[in-house]
Amino acid sequence: MTTSELSRVSESVPGTVVFRDLLSEANLAGLDWQTWLQPDRKGAEVFALFPEPPSTSSAASPPSPPSSGVAAFLTRLAPGAHGDLHEHLGHELMFVLAGELIEDDGSRYGVGDVVVKAPGSVHRVMTDAGCTVLGVRAAPTRPAGAEETAATEGAPAAGRPDGRRRRR
Repeated sequence: MTTSELSRVSESVPGTVVFRDLLSEANLAGLDWQTWLQPDRKGAEVFALFPEPPSTSSAASPPSPPSSGVAAFLTRLAPGAHGDLHEHLGHELMFVLAGELIEDDGSRYGVGDVVVKAPGSVHRVMTDAGCTVLGVRAAPTRPAGAEETAATEGAPAAGRPDGRRRRR
């Protein structure tokens, strides 16, 4: 499904794109997903909302804001998929639209959960059964270095019964 088929653009509000009912799995499946190509990222697809228009987003690079702006995107993780271990240079908001998102510390987030990461925070996301997340970044991320990697070793593995669960 193309962006124009999925959205309703109001003639009275130029430059406005409305994505109807993104909680519907059929509507999410109908987006023009692009493979998110990045080292140490497996099974991830992205649909850029801004700053790149959805029809021209590049699959070769993650949605990163310009130095003074923000980026918004949808990420779809296949069952067993994971992101890279990275550090946030600005705030990030993640809103779970479908499935369950798991962080490397064992925290689990379900549909309707909103997670806000602070600048300087380091994490890696994954999923056992698949999930779709709306992400908004105030600044780009950078791959975590050896120091951050060592700090996360020993964290509960995804899907373990000792994984903590946030709001439910």
